[in-house]
Amino acid sequence: MTTPSFLFLDRDGVINTRIPGEYVRTVEQFTFEPGALRALASLRPLFERIVVVTNQAGIGKGLMTTADLAKVHEYLQMEAAAVGCPLDAIYFCPNVSSDQAPCRKPGVGMGQWAQRDFPEIRFESAWMVGDSASDIEFGRRLGMKTALVTGKIGEEHEPVYADTSVGSLLAFAEWVKIQ
Repeated sequence: MTTPSFLFLDRDGVINTRIPGEYVRTVEQFTFEPGALRALASLRPLFERIVVVTNQAGIGKGLMTTADLAKVHEYLQMEAAAVGCPLDAIYFCPNVSSDQAPCRKPGVGMGQWAQRDFPEIRFESAWMVGDSASDIEFGRRLGMKTALVTGKIGEEHEPVYADTSVGSLLAFAEWVKIQ
């Protein structure tokens, strides 16, 4: 496999366990998905950059602050770095869906921010890994290859057309290594 330049990861349901109908607002509520840290360590050598793109409507709903989110992301960064996978960036959109903000996936704003910060980005050689239709649509709109993490709990399933489907971030890491 030729080394793609970028890996975009959704956060809730991919890196950490989502709380159906709720928001991860504190470090205490942040639980890594099984094998996620091992996956990050395994993915680091395969990608020039690894970034997280995450919708965080809990801020827009007044359930948490950007300072609360910063503490969660500091913890994520610390744990990822501890396994040899410092994340290059974490982008978030604080808006609720009714705002129709361009940063909220499937809008491409967070991808554009990444391209601004890392001008070497080539979306056609990047992957987007997410667990929702909006994650996959985000990747498709930017021309990325897409991987759907299946098994989203607590939500109706809508048809999602990703390039591949995997059961977890660790399964993606194992799959992408043999491509």
